[in-house]
Parts: sequence; C-alpha cells; structure tokens
Amino acid sequence: MTTLAKSLTKNNIRDLVPYASARRSMSGGNIWLNANESPFANEYHLDSSVLNRYPDFQPPELIKAYANYAGVQTDQVLASRGADEAIELLIRTFCEYDEQVLICPPTYGMYAISAQTCGIEVKKVPLKTDFSLDIENIKAAKNKVKVVFICAPNNPTGTLVNHEQIKQVLEIFKNTAIVAVDEAYIEYASEQTVASWIAKYDNLAVMRTLSKAFGLAGIRCGFTLANRDIIEAMSKVIPPYPISWPVAQIACQALTESGLAKMAEQKAIVLAQKERIQTALDKADYVYEQIDSASNFIMFRSQAKKALFAAFLDAGILIRDYSGQIMLDNSLRISIGSQADTDAVIAVLEAFKG
Repeated sequence: MTTLAKSLTKNNIRDLVPYASARRSMSGGNIWLNANESPFANEYHLDSSVLNRYPDFQPPELIKAYANYAGVQTDQVLASRGADEAIELLIRTFCEYDEQVLICPPTYGMYAISAQTCGIEVKKVPLKTDFSLDIENIKAAKNKVKVVFICAPNNPTGTLVNHEQIKQVLEIFKNTAIVAVDEAYIEYASEQTVASWIAKYDNLAVMRTLSKAFGLAGIRCGFTLANRDIIEAMSKVIPPYPISWPVAQIACQALTESGLAKMAEQKAIVLAQKERIQTALDKADYVYEQIDSASNFIMFRSQAKKALFAAFLDAGILIRDYSGQIMLDNSLRISIGSQADTDAVIAVLEAFKG
C-alpha cells in the first residue's frame, strides 16, 4: 500500500485482515472440497431481452417463490447478494458506532469482518467445549450489544444449536438487540429451522442462501427472513438493484416444484457420500474425533493433521485446515462432493499411514 493510500485509509480498515475465502486463500488442485459447495452444476435458461433494463429492487416472483419455500409472508423476505450482504446490512442498519455485535466462536468469520469494516466492535463469547452456546456469559455480555449472530448449523464445525438455547438468547435480547440466526446449511437439517418463530419474536432475523444445497454459489443470492419492520429498515440500507435479472431468473427456476425436487434428490446423494467418508474416518486410527455434522461437510481431528493435509494436496484435493482457530486444534474440514470426489478422498484416507 502506498504512503498516500495508507494515510487516507480508515483506521479500522488499515490493519484489517480480510476473510480468507476458499478461492482467495487457496489455489490449484482438481478436486475442490474446501468451500462447502454443491458438486452439482445444473442448467438454467435465461431471457436476455430484459438485460438493457435495471432489475426490480426486489423481484416479486423471486420474493413470492422464496416466501412460499420458507413458509413466511412476502413482506417478511429481503433478497440480497448472498447471505454475506445480509450480515453487513444488519450491522449497518442497527448498530450505532459505539455499539457492538456479539459472536460465539468458532463460527463464520464474516460476522467479525463485516462488523470491523463498519467500525463496530466485536464482542466474543466462545462456545462451550461441546460447541453449545454459553448462555450465562452471553447474558453477562449483553451491555451495548445490538446484533447477535448465531450460526445454525454452525460453520465451520457443522454442529446444531439447541433450540431452547436460541430461545434463551432471543429472550435475553428481547428489547435490546437483533438475534440473527444464520441458516446457510438448513437444507441439511430442515427440521431445525427457526423461520416459523418470526411471528413470535420480533427481534429474530433468519439468514438463508442458495449457495449450498441449491448448488448456486456462483449467482450470489441470499435472503433475510424477519418481521416486516426489520425488513423495511434493512431495505433503506441495501443498494437499489441488489438482485440482477440473471440471478432472479435462475433463482426462480431453482425454487419451482421441479427445482425443489432436484435439490432434494441431490441433497440425498450428498448425504450418502458424507456417510461414506464418515465411515472411512471411523476406521482411520490416526483420527481421534469426528465432530457431529448436520451439514454438507465434516470436521475431524488428527494429531497428524499437517501430514494428512499435505497428502490430500498431493492428490490434488483441496480441503481446509482450521487448527489455528479457537477450540479447533488439530482440525481439518472436508466438504462433501460427488461420488468420484468421495472415492478420491477415501483413497487418500486408506493410503495414509499417520
């Protein structure tokens, strides 16, 4: 960074370490199992006749389709450029500069990055050793908190969050903060959704995405589900054309009856491949723990994690090393891919000597 740019950069940005996304932090390999993507690339049809016009602010067909899918009203849905934009919108909409967001690490890194880019302090209450919420310390940290982020199922661990604990957090912050429940992986644990709670808790916001089970990470389409007042407030902050015509068209096709059936079919295939890898990890004597996963990835621990990571890399397979994060010592994470991807993963696991 040049002297001029450095001197002009905002203080909270100058020393910020950006989020290490899978594409930004890793390259190479021919089997990508490091970003929790779907292995399925489905075909969609586009109408280019509208591309000379700006898109609708919130495409009505898309909002209606996702509201029907999520079981909420259309005025309780806001579409955005992935759930990542929703995270930032919540912070920009509800946090004053002397207020804070609360996160429970280990969790998704963009909660903290988005807060820091907005100049908002991040308060951390780590999960307990069993990866449950630390309710007592969350309550003790209540002061000045305006948005609470809970990832359920959690990323990067894949663990579920107890519904009673989520209710406790909603009650703790009933009149003081928005509780944002990130359900990016909810299709893999659909019975665990809290979307229906919107009618009861006016401080609840649920974040969703089409990037995971729907196999549409490339179009960047996410949603916030919340009561109308929260949606209206966020609508004041979001840019005027957040959803492009191609994105809206593809997303609407994915949310049709046939699109939902295809998603369910492909999800079942992913879960079957996940079971194969879990079985192989159970047989590996160099793996001392698998963390319970309700998602399309598996996190596990091995004292030989460095050598194992290198063995995957030598085989052209990209996975993620999370051992540098709090509570995740010796942890590696594998996204679930196709049957061929799974065959390659199992071959490495079986050949590795630890």
